[in-house]
Amino acid sequence: MEFHPKDLPILRTYDVKDEKEAMEAVEDMVNLGFKGKKEGYKVLMPKESKIAKRIGYSVTTGVTTGLRQKNEDRDVKYWTYHHDDEHYAIVLIHRDRLTELGF
Repeated sequence: MEFHPKDLPILRTYDVKDEKEAMEAVEDMVNLGFKGKKEGYKVLMPKESKIAKRIGYSVTTGVTTGLRQKNEDRDVKYWTYHHDDEHYAIVLIHRDRLTELGF
């Protein structure tokens, strides 16, 4: 089966424009949690390279840090890809769910 992150089930999509919105999305994802969820999360970022890199770094490190502070499992996989002409996307999902889906 051909795998692409856009095919994963998504619980919530965040359309962020800057680092402040990215940190709000991270806080929400950490509060909702990853372990035991049947879906993942998607973060859409503008296709401006400098901003996208900052947002991507903020999201990936923020999720890991937030889960560690809550003493939760940090076994989260993520992919970054070209979503459309205006956005990059990061999809994050717990590794256990990914295995259940057969990927």
